[in-house]
Amino acid sequence: MFDAGALSLDFAYAGELDAWVARRYPAVDAASITDGERRDAQLLREAILRLAAASVDDSPAAADDVDTLNLFAASPDVPPALAGGRRQAGASRIRTTQALSSVARDAVGVLDPDARARLKRCAADDCRRVFHDESRTGTRRWCSMQTCGNRAKVRAHRERARTA
Repeated sequence: MFDAGALSLDFAYAGELDAWVARRYPAVDAASITDGERRDAQLLREAILRLAAASVDDSPAAADDVDTLNLFAASPDVPPALAGGRRQAGASRIRTTQALSSVARDAVGVLDPDARARLKRCAADDCRRVFHDESRTGTRRWCSMQTCGNRAKVRAHRERARTA
């Protein structure tokens, strides 16, 4: 599974919604996700991807995508809760719409112009995913060191060996 460094980008690049929700929000009954919620999730996913691409490309954000993101972010999200108490208020009643709101709120923070320096596009020519660089130095180049980074290093090694 791809780790984009931010909940919202992980969601945007995730495969099937039901599987992602089940992994990220186990209290949501993935079997109860409606077709309407799947359509909503797809709208949010596409808006996040376009907004992230616009951000790293220094392009203007589409107003419709901003409106979509803000609409989802304005809904009630998954409330934070400290585990270990005898009463876990609301923990068993998380809805898909709350999960989507949490994703949208994360995207608002990640896509904020002040945080843009940490938003990057994978340096691999055959990938180009957008990720949030959480490295200490802020110099991460690839979306994943295990895939894109490893391939680039193998290519560079082979090129050095060929010319040696």
